[in-house]
Amino acid sequence: MTYEEQSSTSPVLTASLKRKMLMGAAIGLVLIGTFLLTAGEPNPAWGKFWRIRPLIVVPLAGAMAGVFHHFVEQYLAGGGLGSRLAVIVLSLLGYLIAFWLGSVMGLNGTYWN
Repeated sequence: MTYEEQSSTSPVLTASLKRKMLMGAAIGLVLIGTFLLTAGEPNPAWGKFWRIRPLIVVPLAGAMAGVFHHFVEQYLAGGGLGSRLAVIVLSLLGYLIAFWLGSVMGLNGTYWN
């Protein structure tokens, strides 16, 4: 007699997760891009391509905030209005923290001294 094991694991990188990562990265890119365009004249000592690092790091932090939102939503799924409100509050707080840390890492040595 043979035994077949049924795997019930779901793929980690789902379409919903990809969409949330892209949304988080897009928001981060727009925010840091707006800041960099309106920040004024840069210090000549920063080099020619100093804007590349914040334009990469901040959207990556936004994408990780999207991952955080996805897993918080999965963990608190199935509840009522209170659960949905908790997901929104936790996700917003997580995004603000991720954006702040991404901004610090991206702008370190230039605007963030």
